[in-house]
Amino acid sequence: MRILITGGAGFIGSNLARYLLAKRQQVTIFDNFATGKLANLEEISDQVTIVKGDIRDYDTIRTAISQVEAVSHQAALGSVPRSVKDPRTTHDVNVNGTLNVLEAMRETGAKRIVFAASSSAYGRHQVLPKHEGLPAAPISPYAASKVTGELYLQAYSATYGIEAVCLRYFNVFGPRQDPLGDYAAVIPRFVRALMRSERPVIYGDGEQSRDFCYVENTCEANWLALTAPGEKCDGLPINIACGRRTTLNQLLTKLQQLLNTKIPPEYLPARAGDVLHSLADLTRARQTIGYEPRVQIGEGLERALSWYKSTC
Repeated sequence: MRILITGGAGFIGSNLARYLLAKRQQVTIFDNFATGKLANLEEISDQVTIVKGDIRDYDTIRTAISQVEAVSHQAALGSVPRSVKDPRTTHDVNVNGTLNVLEAMRETGAKRIVFAASSSAYGRHQVLPKHEGLPAAPISPYAASKVTGELYLQAYSATYGIEAVCLRYFNVFGPRQDPLGDYAAVIPRFVRALMRSERPVIYGDGEQSRDFCYVENTCEANWLALTAPGEKCDGLPINIACGRRTTLNQLLTKLQQLLNTKIPPEYLPARAGDVLHSLADLTRARQTIGYEPRVQIGEGLERALSWYKSTC
């Protein structure tokens, strides 16, 4: 299969490229390198086709999609705080960019799209675990943009027959996740602070919990979605996680143990738009695409630390 990965030089996209190459697929990377990095592709650059482009540029994305059968749409501005600060840009990339991808598929005949949706769609729903039957309740512009993307995929599936799968990611972590910048994810941010003998910052009391999911699980979910029977690809959301939750305080304790340090955290006020608790119900994932998490958080942290140590 010829597969285009939008955002393929980013954290999840570059891991997915390696996974698909191991499955002997033909992979094209589409990225504007605003947040993605060529360094994420350095040892596979001769095995993939790399197209520099922005999903907001319709002609460029249409040309790229005309060469493939399927799209794994990972490209996005993926930070809640950034979306709170600049909602217009988040909307432009995540909503208008996704519409461009879908329109390009409709015009060129590309058959299937797998969309990187987000567990932020659940907002502050108190129900645990979160299941896909809950109504979307976004509490940040980022979450709203991702829910809008889901709705567009459902509409294009119903109207134009595009085979669409929305994978709602829960707190993905692993190699090539950027530890730098204002919007770094919590695990690489904690690791970097501990390795530099700095106090890790926790926003809130640290009792907020997350269903952390090692990136290899996410890559396998994308592959299962890319190869699922067409009748199961109607754009309805599917949770992708491990089905276990860990508080930020517990996460920090585990990292302190792995790094043999006891540096205490610095607690700061909670951030606007942050969800308090997330835990995935994986029933639909198991029934629809046969997904089962293979790597739990403890093993995932151990696998990821060697990469973090070389970069943090």
